[in-house]
Amino acid sequence: MYGSMSSRSAGPAEMYEGYFVPAMFRPWATILLRHASLQPGERVLDVASGTGVVARAAAPLVGAAGQVSAVDISPAMIDLARSLPAPSGAPIDWQRGDAGALPFPDQSFDVTLCQHGVPFFPDRLAAAREMRRVLDAGGRALAIVLRGLELHPVFQALMLSAARHLRVPLHSVSTPFALHDPNEFRDLFVNAGFAAVEIHDVSTRVQFPDPERFVPLAVTSSAAAVPAFTALEGAAKTAIVDAIRADVEPVLSEHRSADFVHFSMFAQIAMARV
Repeated sequence: MYGSMSSRSAGPAEMYEGYFVPAMFRPWATILLRHASLQPGERVLDVASGTGVVARAAAPLVGAAGQVSAVDISPAMIDLARSLPAPSGAPIDWQRGDAGALPFPDQSFDVTLCQHGVPFFPDRLAAAREMRRVLDAGGRALAIVLRGLELHPVFQALMLSAARHLRVPLHSVSTPFALHDPNEFRDLFVNAGFAAVEIHDVSTRVQFPDPERFVPLAVTSSAAAVPAFTALEGAAKTAIVDAIRADVEPVLSEHRSADFVHFSMFAQIAMARV
């Protein structure tokens, strides 16, 4: 899909689905679902689903007797998810909603899944409690988050540069890496009322096509919520991206081939049981 989509014509949801899902989020979804061990007939909720890569991969695993729902706060993400081809297995119920106030009754699901969404929640504890609330007796929640920025030199170089050029704190552009402390991650689910919580380290190799697009798209993604960046227009935004590209190039060159940017990434999965 990324081959037919330019960064100029695509919106954030299309760029997410077309570039980041095949390169990064689909490999992570495979790992998350491997740990979830979904069974035929189970009821599954994908929280902060984005365009639904986890939900679509879960549907064949639970089969036609199962149920899959997906919820995201972004209407654009949900609209795009609905427009994509339906997978085999369970039909998917796409809903717009807030992870801190899930639009589902108590005890509606056997499994809740969340891929790289928890660091972005304004109230992480409220979201974890909501995942607990909608689970039936014996249910389980699984969430995956990235480990420390220092383990990811390409993103570290990119985000340090973005913070410097935008004159903002590093944390304002490095949210995906904000929940790297395993004790903090575990405590989040313990404090939400789960009976047992395990943390597992995982890793994967990611591969981004079109190397020249990597920095502009990664900068746009990481700085999407930074007013200093979103206020920029035209030449000013291009100048910032070019400056960041120059800063990142020495690191990026170590991970680039003619057709791809590729490197290892590291995450942790919380497996929490009711």
